[in-house]
Amino acid sequence: MTVSLAIVWHSRTGASEALALAAARGAGDGARLIAAADAQAGDLLAAGGFLFICPENLGAMSGQMKELFDRTYYPLLGQVEGRPYASIISAGSDGAGAQRQLDRIVTGWRLRRVAEPLIVNLAAQTPAEILAAKTVPASQLDLAADLGMALAQGLEHGIF
Repeated sequence: MTVSLAIVWHSRTGASEALALAAARGAGDGARLIAAADAQAGDLLAAGGFLFICPENLGAMSGQMKELFDRTYYPLLGQVEGRPYASIISAGSDGAGAQRQLDRIVTGWRLRRVAEPLIVNLAAQTPAEILAAKTVPASQLDLAADLGMALAQGLEHGIF
C-alpha cells in the first residue's frame, strides 16, 4: 500500500469536478485524482485513503459513482479495512440521500470516516437549474481544498 489519497469523483454538471480539482490542489502531490468511470480495484487498493466526490441525483449518489462501487466492491472486500475516507456531495437541496448511500456501501469495506461529510448545496430546484452547468462558490472550493490537504497530510504523517 502506498501512502496516497485517491480522490475518486464523478460529475454531471461540473460542480463535483470543480470540488475534486480543488481537493486535489489542496492535497498536492499526496493525491491521485481518478474519475469514477476510470477507477479500477487496483487503483483503490494502492491508495492509503479515499475522498469520494459526487453529485446527488434523485436523492441518491450518481449512477457513475454507484457503478464504481458495483465494479470494485467484491474485488476489494477484505482488503481495505480501516483505511480512512471522507466525502463531498454536491446537491441541489440536501445531499443526505447520497451521503447515506455512500456511507452504507463503504461500511461493508469497513472504511473509517475521518472527516465530517461536506455537502455543497447549490440550491438547484427547477429542471433548467438542475441540468445547467454549475459554478461552485469559492468558499466551498476552499473547504474542498482544505479537506484534500488535511487528508493527504494525515496520510503522510501517519495520523490516519
